[in-house]
Amino acid sequence: MRLGWQTWLVRQWQTRNWFSCTLWPLSAITWLVVRWRQRQAVLHPPKPNNVPTVVVGNVLAGGAGKTPIVMALAAHWKAQGLHVGVVSRGHGRSLNGVIAVHPTSQFEEVGDEPLLVWLRCQVPVFVGQDRAACCQALLAAHPHTQVLISDDGMQHLGLHRDIEVCVFDERGLGNGWLLPAGPLREPWPRPLNPHIQRWNLSSQALSGIEAVPVQRRLANYAIQANGRRQALAAWGDQPVNALAGIAKPEPFFDALRRQGLNVALAQAWPDHDPLKSFEPQEAPGDWFCTEKDAVKLWPRHPQIWAVPLEVLGLDAWMQDLDRVLTQRISFPHGHQTA
Repeated sequence: MRLGWQTWLVRQWQTRNWFSCTLWPLSAITWLVVRWRQRQAVLHPPKPNNVPTVVVGNVLAGGAGKTPIVMALAAHWKAQGLHVGVVSRGHGRSLNGVIAVHPTSQFEEVGDEPLLVWLRCQVPVFVGQDRAACCQALLAAHPHTQVLISDDGMQHLGLHRDIEVCVFDERGLGNGWLLPAGPLREPWPRPLNPHIQRWNLSSQALSGIEAVPVQRRLANYAIQANGRRQALAAWGDQPVNALAGIAKPEPFFDALRRQGLNVALAQAWPDHDPLKSFEPQEAPGDWFCTEKDAVKLWPRHPQIWAVPLEVLGLDAWMQDLDRVLTQRISFPHGHQTA
């Protein structure tokens, strides 16, 4: 295992213990910054985009499963014939400014998650620190875009949004404290805004949080860089290896085992790690990884198998979301009257 302190930190943030109590005074800084940003957003509201904008984010530090929701929404609306665009920060990328993801983009340039969204969904994807500038650049390059999705950006108050989707996982609100004493990026619940439609999504029932229940599970097949696809059952009881450079790698390893794979070696890497030092020769047998890791590994190791993540239980919620989106498309920015 190559992970330790991140797992330990997440565990500490679940309770109010000596560690969190020691850091609690520093959380006042986070509170002041959040309040200042909220005040600035009121005094200088963001400029609306020409199309409805959906922000998929969370209020906890660390991954909560936002990108799979972004890809599910993009695929859903694309299948309905809508022109969809996605914007993202592009965590860990080497290039500055606002840039478009294209067929020859490298994950080092645009980030692993934006590259995954582009490869999986085949929709325009732009990355940049300034999400509002990303939206304007995407709309300028693709003027027929009908809906924008922001992968993360819940706390990016300079970004106009019509719909917010807040994603939770099994951590809930943790110990309920702000960073660094707890995992919250901002106080909960969020201030109400009559012009923003909000939903919470969660993979588990959470105390004090009303959320649409969703289920995440691994597909029963794996794919390689050349598009070859094979059922996981084909490996039988043959020992295999797995790696994951994501926020919570253990659930991925457990899910592989539930799918029947005999995982002999499991390597956990830090989230967004470039995996430059990984060598499959470290252990005999086939290697499995997440799709997010595959975009980094396939250029050097195309034989590695990626297992897609499927999101279930969204159908009923998407019908409600479609109704709201239709209204926003007909009446830009939700200013319709009864």
